[in-house]
Amino acid sequence: MKVLVAVKRVVDYNVKVRPKSDGTGVDLNNVKMAINPFCEIAIEEAVRLKEKGVVTEIVAVSIGAKVSQEQIRTALALGADRGILVETDVEVQPLAIAKLLKAVCDKEQPKMVILGKQAIDGDNNQTGQMLAALTGMSQGTFASEVVVEGDSVTVTREVDTGSQVVKLSLPAVVTTDLRLNEPRYASLPNIMKAKKKPMDVLTPEELGVEVTPRVTTLKVEPPAERKAGIKVADVAELVEKLKNEAKVI
Repeated sequence: MKVLVAVKRVVDYNVKVRPKSDGTGVDLNNVKMAINPFCEIAIEEAVRLKEKGVVTEIVAVSIGAKVSQEQIRTALALGADRGILVETDVEVQPLAIAKLLKAVCDKEQPKMVILGKQAIDGDNNQTGQMLAALTGMSQGTFASEVVVEGDSVTVTREVDTGSQVVKLSLPAVVTTDLRLNEPRYASLPNIMKAKKKPMDVLTPEELGVEVTPRVTTLKVEPPAERKAGIKVADVAELVEKLKNEAKVI
């Protein structure tokens, strides 16, 4: 079974993001970039399925500028077999990403597509659902457990009230939640091997997809700073301040 895994290049989650001085976007100069953490979980799940003998090939796909090859190479070092970069300098938004992934799916015909439930930069949580709608595949979002049995996959989903178990027919789209697994680190030998693994480079034009942004960012600015809190001696003082100063009770 072939599995397609989407990986996105984002600012490393340990980095404090700062807006540009003119407010036109996020300052990426000399900023450490990494694979989106939810995408790392997706890669790990695909690799674990391969180790169980369920998956025969893992294809890592990224959409973005040429430098996104770095994140694909990381995915290859973690266990993916080959990579595909859809190269574009346009800031691609969720619908266009879903259309590009559909075009790649049409070429590759995977039995399963595994994506992170969202990226930590845009926090949109849209691409997986859009891809499932465009391809007509079953979908299991917010997965905390994935079990493949024959031509079906059982997904335990994280929902507001607890967990929901759904059984999907393959092919299917699965989006990963935090509790699905803990990603491994790439070993030095695997990092070296990843340099020799194949990577194809495509363009949106070759795939016949229009990627012009539909939403325009008008301004980016940091959130307002929170005021410092105060300490109170006891419950009585807390109630007094909430009643007379904050006026919330």
